[in-house]
Amino acid sequence: MQSKIPDNFGGLPEEHSNYKDANIVILPVPFDKTSTWIKGADKGPQAIIEASKNMELYDIETNSEVYKKGIFTEKAIIARDSREMIKKTYGKVKDLLENKKFVVVLGGEHSVSFGAIKAYSDFFKSFSVLHLDAHSDMRDSYEGSKYSHACVMSRVKEITKEIVSVGIRSMDSSELKNINRRKIFYASEIYQSKSWINKMVRQLSRDVYISIDLDVFDPSIMPSTGTPEPGGLDWYQVINLLENVSRNRNIVGFDVVELCPSQDKAPDFLAAKLIYKLLSFKKF
Repeated sequence: MQSKIPDNFGGLPEEHSNYKDANIVILPVPFDKTSTWIKGADKGPQAIIEASKNMELYDIETNSEVYKKGIFTEKAIIARDSREMIKKTYGKVKDLLENKKFVVVLGGEHSVSFGAIKAYSDFFKSFSVLHLDAHSDMRDSYEGSKYSHACVMSRVKEITKEIVSVGIRSMDSSELKNINRRKIFYASEIYQSKSWINKMVRQLSRDVYISIDLDVFDPSIMPSTGTPEPGGLDWYQVINLLENVSRNRNIVGFDVVELCPSQDKAPDFLAAKLIYKLLSFKKF
């Protein structure tokens, strides 16, 4: 009789998934209160964890097995509203950083990133946020909330001005005043450029936190998001970007948000593989 696969990221046995020995902690934040079109991002973290159990744990490109560094999956953060979610996420991430863990936050809607980034600002006084997204998320407020998923980078901007956005192809005109044109790489420009990655990396400080909204990908490979936009990046564009950043900068943490799972499991697996790939690029 086949033994039950552990309910953690990667389906790892105890020897590679206990908190004490783990270098990496996966923190699910299944929050979906402010998303405005397709609901379901609260189901994203568990869908990613389920899909991750089906990954091969050897990474070809890096010739590595990063799971052997230890990957612990934390209990999910549950909150009634945005303020409670941000407070709880901030507190938990801060605790994990104090315990020298590398934190990967699984959303949930994009607003979950703010609590994590706020915690990182307590430990890294000079760091950049690399923001991969279809949307600029620079509204001052949206539908009466300053903590909407559509405002997350405006809130992050209150912590650090060092925000570099990649893959953007949708915004409101009110957001233009909040954008540093030198630090935004539109999808249409990426499509026409062969040197955009090098230009983008030069905009980053030494320490980098990465926030990945899965709608940065084209809907042809990532249809399972709350607000899909045509003209997105493909798998190898994103992978080449992340590998380049990892080689030239110090990635201190990251989040992956906005998966709205459906009957199609390929997007869930893409998200899980993306996380494992980025962890494989990071040298622990």
